[in-house]
Amino acid sequence: MAVMGDEHFPRDDIEPPERDPNTGDMFGDAPVAASPAPTMDSAAYTVIARKYRPQTFDDLYGQEAMVRTLRNAFSSGRIAHAFMLTGVRGVGKTTTARLLARAFNYETETVHIPTVDFREEGRNCRAIIEGRHIDVLELDAATQTGVDNMRTLLESVRYGPIEGRYKVYIIDEVHMLSGSAFASLLKTLEEPPPHAKFIFATTEIRKVPVTILSRTQRFDLRRVEPDVLVKNLEMICEAEGARVEAEGLMLIARAAEGSVRDGQSMLDQAIVQADPGVTVTAASIRDMLGLADRAQTISLFEQVLRGEAGAAIETFRALYGYGANPDQVVMDLLDHTHGASVAKAIGPQALVLPKEQAQRLAAVGAAVSAGTLSRIWQLTLKAYDEVRRAPDAAAAVDMALIRLAYAADLPGPEEALKRLQDGDALAGGPTGGPSGGGLMPSGGTTARVATTAVARQQMPASQASPEPTAVLNSFEDLLALIGQRRDVTLKMDVERFIRPISFRQGAIEYEPGPGAPVNLAQRLVARLKEWTGERWLIAAQGGGGAESAWEKQRREQREVKAEIEQDPFVRSVMAAFPGAEIVGIRNLAQPDPVGEVEPTPKDDDDEE
Repeated sequence: MAVMGDEHFPRDDIEPPERDPNTGDMFGDAPVAASPAPTMDSAAYTVIARKYRPQTFDDLYGQEAMVRTLRNAFSSGRIAHAFMLTGVRGVGKTTTARLLARAFNYETETVHIPTVDFREEGRNCRAIIEGRHIDVLELDAATQTGVDNMRTLLESVRYGPIEGRYKVYIIDEVHMLSGSAFASLLKTLEEPPPHAKFIFATTEIRKVPVTILSRTQRFDLRRVEPDVLVKNLEMICEAEGARVEAEGLMLIARAAEGSVRDGQSMLDQAIVQADPGVTVTAASIRDMLGLADRAQTISLFEQVLRGEAGAAIETFRALYGYGANPDQVVMDLLDHTHGASVAKAIGPQALVLPKEQAQRLAAVGAAVSAGTLSRIWQLTLKAYDEVRRAPDAAAAVDMALIRLAYAADLPGPEEALKRLQDGDALAGGPTGGPSGGGLMPSGGTTARVATTAVARQQMPASQASPEPTAVLNSFEDLLALIGQRRDVTLKMDVERFIRPISFRQGAIEYEPGPGAPVNLAQRLVARLKEWTGERWLIAAQGGGGAESAWEKQRREQREVKAEIEQDPFVRSVMAAFPGAEIVGIRNLAQPDPVGEVEPTPKDDDDEE
């Protein structure tokens, strides 16, 4: 056996090597962590749509009519045995069903009847919220469509509840049940046991048999309006400590299309577009949603209606370069056509848009006929389908814009007939071609007016322009011309409702007075075209106008009357006759001063 030397024994002057921190020891201890654990467990994060799910009926946004009906039904004890909840995605159908299940089985130390007023958490509330209550069965008809599944469910209906007051059956997407499943459910709905309640939810109410609908109380959950949804998003942002621009929240609300869940999911995605503590801009949200700048698409819409095909294509390509989806651009054109038509019929206040954008669309609606807008709607709707099916969506949009620009410049059937009778040319096309034209006035006029009327008739190229029969240099000249033409109705409307802002040859800007006729600008444009031989641009703005002629006359009359009432002689007369009042003021012709009257010349006969 060999003898070991000193070098095989440990020496005191040599330090042992350090232990590898990532290696466990012989007793199975865990290795020492090389870095600290993360401060937040991402797996435990709850998305906003689940975190802020309504816990009471008062938390349901935009469903006040349904909540009011349910509150009255529960307070009077007239509670139906089956409910049908219908509406688009994300408006709260499943949430309402769970709230109804809580209302059926709500019980506290002081409350022992069904109620929709949850003043505190009841005995069964937590189990129902977490989906583990034994008497509340929530089924998905999309996966259990067969009649066997429905028969198994209905077998349990005969047995009474175990913990709650009622057995509640919630069937989501009930329209996906088979015909046999509906038939087996029908008898139970017709004669339900007193301890069972049924709640159905569906997005396709037309696919539910009428025999089922007739045995349920139907509630149509409405789409949530953008302004209501914005309030919900603002509340969530405040609770989450997130800062998002108001315009960005409006973009999310509009993109949600009335769905609260979609809006909350988009907000969840938008919050992480910026670092913590940094405000999320509307531009970043627009990029996130793939939306085009709405102001730019309104400009594109105006260019199309003016027949400017080249400018419209350039605007679209700029939007496309910024990342806007072609189908979204065409969808915006559809929205603008709809908005202009609604503003033409009702007014800009009917549009849920920023003030400037609403005024621009209202200006388009006033400048373009309803028939043209209807024709543009049909062509844009067809273009939207083409863009979605085309192999090159951008090229399809280019072709659609060219077609829309040409169609916008074509006259309607009535106008075409009139032009043919007058011998006018009917050719039209985008600006820049030989025919020129377009229905919208060029320039920035439409960006700041609420309603605009333009004369769209074009004189034939072969005929010389008619000589103007009148030249108007002021608003008083306009009133005088209307009086000379003896158009009494138009004169009364102009004097009473037009508050002039600016007047120049060929263009008038005014503020409409209260109760002004909707077609006043169009009537005045037509008359001035007839009387002066020129096209006039007459625009109405929201404010800033001077007094109308009628208001000026009334003010002057009041001032004269007040001056007369202060006259000492008149005051003495009024005091001498109590109850007397001044009912009229007339200016009498004053006689000529004595000595200045020229003698009447006498003829020769008188002298003789």
